[in-house]
Formats: sequence, C-alpha cells, structure tokens
Amino acid sequence: MQAKQIELIVGLGNPGEKYKNTRHNLGFLFIDRLAKQLKAPDLKYEKQTLSETSESSYKIKARSYKLVLAKPQAFMNKSGSAVLLLAKRFRTKSENILIIHDDIDILWGKHKLSFGRSSAGHKGVESIIKALKTKNFWRLRIGIQPTLKKHTPADKIILKKFTPAELNTLNQTMKKARSRFD
Repeated sequence: MQAKQIELIVGLGNPGEKYKNTRHNLGFLFIDRLAKQLKAPDLKYEKQTLSETSESSYKIKARSYKLVLAKPQAFMNKSGSAVLLLAKRFRTKSENILIIHDDIDILWGKHKLSFGRSSAGHKGVESIIKALKTKNFWRLRIGIQPTLKKHTPADKIILKKFTPAELNTLNQTMKKARSRFD
C-alpha cells in the first residue's frame, strides 16, 4: 500500500474513561500516537461526524498529502455510522480509508495489513462494511491474542487494561506498523 492512497485513518475503540487503555481501544491509542508523531492539531469532537477528528498533512518525496485522523465516538459495534459520516464529510472513497483495530486472531506484538477482506467476526468492522456497503477499505489489524498455545476468547481479553510492559510492546508494534506507510 502506498501512503498517498490513504486520506482518512480511523482508529476504532469505545468512548469513555471505562475503556481507556483497554485492548479494544487499540485503534484510539494508535491515532493518539500518530497525531503526536505528525504534530497534528488536537483531535476535536465534530457533531456532524460523531467523531473526534484532526486534519493534518504529511510529506512523501517533497509532496504534501492531506490526512484526516479520526476516533469515532460511537461504541465499537456501531462504528459504521460514524465512518460513513466521515467518508461523506471529507469526500473520501472507501479505498482511501484505513481502519485500525484490535484483532483477537493475531498474536500479541504482530500486525497485518489487509484490503477488501471480511470482518472475520469483528463487530466494529462488520458495522463499517454494512454502512459503507463495501469491504473495499484498508485495515491495519493489531494482534491482542496473548499466546498460540490456546486461543483466549475475545470476551476474556478485549476489555482488559494494558500493563506498562504491554504498552511498551504495543509502542514497538505501532512503530513497525507505521513504518509500512513511509
């Protein structure tokens, strides 16, 4: 994927203090770190998109590109309505959208980039596919499965808070994932 294709990056999560620093809010954490790296303006709530957004730009080979960072303030399973509003507001085609989210089927510390794939049971992604009426968008799936020895069910892990050591590992994973766009 070439970074110049991406115009809208949406990190999935749940609004509210209760969910802060949980695995299910991995998309929010990624957006916060990316905004800081890009020195983007602070994210601000936009009622018309039901999201916190920040418009920024980045350069690749001396060319500047517009970029919108967003954190939907609808709950994870209803993210689709906010993503649809974001796409309309910023006139972004689905193939120019990158959704960042946790993935229970990927081992902790790993990530995968995919395009045009099914939701694989992720309710937030399912909601987006329904709202956009397509699965033709990019996804950065960041693993939260702690071990390959036995699969931990999603309901036992997604709302657990990160430990400081896990946040350090997550930062490294995010750096590796971010480098795919440079």
